[in-house]
Amino acid sequence: MAEPVELPSRIGILPFRNKVLLPGAIIRIRCTTPSSVKLVEQELWQREEKGLIGILPVRDAAETMTVGSMLTQGTDLGDRSSKNQTGLSDSHKLDGKSQQEPIHWHTRGVAARALHLSRGVEKPSGRVTYTVVLEGLCRFSVLELNTKGTYSTARISPLDMTKAEMERVQQDPDFIALSRQFKVTAMELISVLEQKQKTGGRTKVLLETVPLHKLADIFVASFEISFEEQLSMLDAVDVKVRLSKATELVDRHLQSIRVAEKITKKVEGQLSKSQKEYLLRQQMRAIKEELGDNDDEDDDVAGLERKMQGAGMPPNVWKHAQRELRRLKKMQPQQPGYNSSRVYLELLADLPWQTISEEVELDLKAAKERLDSDHYGLEKVKQRIIEYLAVRKLKPDARGPILCFVGPPGVGKTSLASSIAAALGRKFVRISLGGVKDEADIRGHRRTYIGSMPGRLIDGLKKVAVCNPVMLLDEIDKTGSDVRGDPASALLEVLDPEQNKTFNDHYLNVPFDLSKVIFVATANRAQPIPPPLLDRMEVIELPGYTPEEKLRIAMRHLIPRVLNQHGLNTEFLKIPEAMVKLIIQRYTREAGVRNLERSLAALARAAAVRVAEQEPTVPLNKDVHQISSPLLESRLAEGGAEVEMEVIMMGVNNHEISSAFRDMSPLIVDEAMLEKVLGPPKFDDKETSERVATPGVSVGLVWTSFGGEVQFVEATSMVGKGELHLTGQLGDVIKESAQIALTWVRARASELNLATAKESNLLEGRDVHIHFPAGAVPKDGPSAGVTLVTSLVSLFSRRRVRSDTAMTGEMTLRGLVLPVGGIKDKVLAAHRYGLKRVILPERNLKDLVEVPSAVLGSMEILLAKRMEDVLEHAFEGGCPWRQHSKL
Repeated sequence: MAEPVELPSRIGILPFRNKVLLPGAIIRIRCTTPSSVKLVEQELWQREEKGLIGILPVRDAAETMTVGSMLTQGTDLGDRSSKNQTGLSDSHKLDGKSQQEPIHWHTRGVAARALHLSRGVEKPSGRVTYTVVLEGLCRFSVLELNTKGTYSTARISPLDMTKAEMERVQQDPDFIALSRQFKVTAMELISVLEQKQKTGGRTKVLLETVPLHKLADIFVASFEISFEEQLSMLDAVDVKVRLSKATELVDRHLQSIRVAEKITKKVEGQLSKSQKEYLLRQQMRAIKEELGDNDDEDDDVAGLERKMQGAGMPPNVWKHAQRELRRLKKMQPQQPGYNSSRVYLELLADLPWQTISEEVELDLKAAKERLDSDHYGLEKVKQRIIEYLAVRKLKPDARGPILCFVGPPGVGKTSLASSIAAALGRKFVRISLGGVKDEADIRGHRRTYIGSMPGRLIDGLKKVAVCNPVMLLDEIDKTGSDVRGDPASALLEVLDPEQNKTFNDHYLNVPFDLSKVIFVATANRAQPIPPPLLDRMEVIELPGYTPEEKLRIAMRHLIPRVLNQHGLNTEFLKIPEAMVKLIIQRYTREAGVRNLERSLAALARAAAVRVAEQEPTVPLNKDVHQISSPLLESRLAEGGAEVEMEVIMMGVNNHEISSAFRDMSPLIVDEAMLEKVLGPPKFDDKETSERVATPGVSVGLVWTSFGGEVQFVEATSMVGKGELHLTGQLGDVIKESAQIALTWVRARASELNLATAKESNLLEGRDVHIHFPAGAVPKDGPSAGVTLVTSLVSLFSRRRVRSDTAMTGEMTLRGLVLPVGGIKDKVLAAHRYGLKRVILPERNLKDLVEVPSAVLGSMEILLAKRMEDVLEHAFEGGCPWRQHSKL
């Protein structure tokens, strides 16, 4: 223990945040701020013979000072003041920037001597840190604080008593009594510590050799106390006050040790060898007993039980839940099944057994207006939805059919389901079934499995927290099956009104009523859906849009939405209707409007670049506020930087910042911009005429999951052995159609004047090769028969097929034309490609009712009963080379 030295009149000050160094104590600190680093380098590192600095406690700005008089400083210990402080009763602020969050320096400190000093590695930024081990010597009081230099200095006055004054105090009876009490308390603490840590011998030596007024500081500094208590000890200049405070703190520390021992002994007495793993839980319970805190209101299991009571479970489910809850109460949290049982009960409590969302009074007129505003066209589909809503209005508890919207991507299937939920005032939840192959995704896992969870339907109901939402089963045609089960078969129970009253999820293991849920499904194709599942739904087909409908959709919905998404409006970008038509004709031949929206978004991005490159000056207005951050300012002050930050309040719908661009002329899209942004046109009206320019090529119509498409069929012959070659990644059905077509043409060769009587064998000495372009795309289906025959007849007769004519239909071996599906999509595809004539099977006449009248008015529909009728319509001027035919 070093004796206090004579202090100089002025001393370097090292602020120390929320920590107080007391005389006789030893502390290790890290110096990182510029001011503390300068103090160490100039006073200690190069001048070790002096080795004396002062420690001032510093309080954070967020705290409220209650002890001593304060001096205020900036938010960083490295800031400097432009003024000196000469008084101690008031506080001052160094600059205006730190007025919001000042920190406070205590006016009393401890002179300290450096016992050890180490220098850290210099960082790339040039900053150096020092680690200093300091020993407290004596208290001092600040008379004058100077912060002008590189570090703070102060004119001080020592506060410790002289030797003569100390001898007089030691004769005071009160001091003698306090000394005895402190020694007794200190000896008790030393005895307890000796039993626990075996270190009492060295501490007893201190008790016998060090003066009591110094020993009080050493004892208090050896255990954790609050910052206020540390300041109280620092301000205790009077030795009697200091001994009294120290005795109180030591006694409190001793009592806390005894309480901890009492709890430990009580716990150890209750535990057996087989219960060692429950040590922490038993300690917690013992602590609660000691504190008298045994209220069940805060117990998690009790809270779970109350939550279950308010869930409104059916009686049979409530009995099951009670049985599971009793089992949970008997379990310890460390047991393997505790967490799974608890999660299961929480799910039962969270499920909406009886919670319903009240339906608003159904207004059919408002629902119709909403459908018209959200969806253009689709008149029959919207009419069917209105009918569905009308039945719900007349009989709310009616078991309506389960609607299944079938159509290509981008035609609005999902948004229609959302509109139904909005019209009914119900919550909407979407369940994606695309790629689902595990039956457990529908029915849930059994609880015997690790990581088990409920099915998607139960999980969706838990999220919306009502038992009567509108639930969308999206992409229901894309479910698969493997060794884990068949999800489509699991949906049979879900979508059957007679069965879903008692839907049994494997995880729940109790029936749940799904009859109040309104199910809506979507699919791209109806064929992959299993027939039993398809039987439970009412299929509503959504065909592709016509170019006119796409134009209206783009002008009403897509362009405003795209401009809003890119922070633009019509003052920056204008897309005329003529340009939208060109985009539809040349870049987006699809059934939906997704690619059309992507093309419009590309134009909006190009306009956004042009607007952003103008770099306008944004004027400040009433919504612009200048802000300052003391923390930011203090950090930047080290590097001498100055920063001004502005917060610009933006409107939700109208961007005020865009007013700075008002002087710019709007960007009007033209053909040159289309080619620059979207590239060369992907389609043109000359494609069909160019590809049908040679004999052997015909135009067919096919149906895909993306809507109707135009398919070219090419045939050619060459020297060979009479074989038929097929290419284009074809399926078995279309290969059989090609065999039938070739057989029919060979059988009618002479009647069609394709060969003389002597050369009735068309394949003698030559092979025939039939190709379906786009060979990377798989093709199959029974609708290419008439197209194949037309291509072969064109090849053998060397006559070209009309370039404005497309056809679809299947044929028999005897030449009868059979009906096919997807007529509406195929006719719309022909219309998109600019074809004027379409040959259809006669028995498909009824399907033309679904085709928009505007499309039928712009096209010529030709019906065919036999293959000869198809050939009559497919060639220019009919089929004159069969004038001698007996057909």
